[in-house]
Amino acid sequence: MGEMTLSQLGLYAARPTLRVDGQQNDRIDTLLQAMILSEQEGGLSSARVTFANWESRPDGSAGPAFEDESVLKLGTEIKVYGGEVAGPTELFRGKLSALELRFDSDGPPKLTAYAEDGLAAARLKRRIDVYDNKTLADVAQAVAQRAGLTPQVTALTDVTGTWFQCNESDLAFLRRLLRHYGADAQVVANELHVAPRDQVHRNDVELHLHSQLYRVRAVADLAQQATEVRVTGFDPKQGQAIAETGSSAPLGPGSGRTGKAELQRAFAAREEQLSHALALTQGDGHALAQAHFAARARGFVRVEGVCEGNPSIRVGTHVAIKDVSARFDNTYYVTGCVHRFDVTRGFETEFTAESAYFGNPA
Repeated sequence: MGEMTLSQLGLYAARPTLRVDGQQNDRIDTLLQAMILSEQEGGLSSARVTFANWESRPDGSAGPAFEDESVLKLGTEIKVYGGEVAGPTELFRGKLSALELRFDSDGPPKLTAYAEDGLAAARLKRRIDVYDNKTLADVAQAVAQRAGLTPQVTALTDVTGTWFQCNESDLAFLRRLLRHYGADAQVVANELHVAPRDQVHRNDVELHLHSQLYRVRAVADLAQQATEVRVTGFDPKQGQAIAETGSSAPLGPGSGRTGKAELQRAFAAREEQLSHALALTQGDGHALAQAHFAARARGFVRVEGVCEGNPSIRVGTHVAIKDVSARFDNTYYVTGCVHRFDVTRGFETEFTAESAYFGNPA
């Protein structure tokens, strides 16, 4: 594929752009000083945007820029875009939940606006609820609708059960279920996208060390690997014990030696008993065993990187790392990212990613 240029223009403006309540605002664009957008597995992205809170006025005077709340106030919706100004990519949208004013001796006063995406509504209220004879897709759709989001759910119809939400927020409840069954949720615009991890593939990006990739740290670690995950439980309807194992599953992007194979070669076979999850049906036990085996296997090789600001890098993006080493050059699944901008370093993207595969030595 090759490392793609971030712009076809001779001069690329990497400065992010914002929309406030759907409108472009010259004051916002001019006074923007810094931005941090954070995205993680399990959803709920956040934004922290800092502005110089002082401006010159047409009459020659100067004063605070945002104190009249005509532009920025609690509850205002902001959208943040990155990439080419002529065709930017939306990175975040959410409502302002906090405003911070800061004075120091280094420059003008600063106003920092904090926001969370549409899943914020799902974390604000705890509830007790029972979902009887529902699939995971049914639960995800109910959570999305209560949060005012349009559900976009892929698969997750193969496990049906009675789910107990006990003094949990909708967000904590959904994260718990999706983590157990190997799925993820992310907000895209006003939609909640929920899918099994092996079916999430947001973008493809190639990064070369000392080109767009500035820094990278890579670790291959057998400490949490297992050759098999075992789940036990009891089916009260059938009156029989449950014992299921997981030792293979879709492992995501990349190629090479798996953690399971390297563990068995370097040490010995290791069975992991999943003690914090109880299966109530045979199908439930099988799904849990496969999901937890896959979660361990996918975390065999992890990377942390910093690259030129790239709006295509999101949770679920497949990143091909090149020119690092024969063993660590591979394709990784992004598990978290931070898009960062300031007037000193410009636009950068920090990311964490994982792969189930360790490449072959040179």
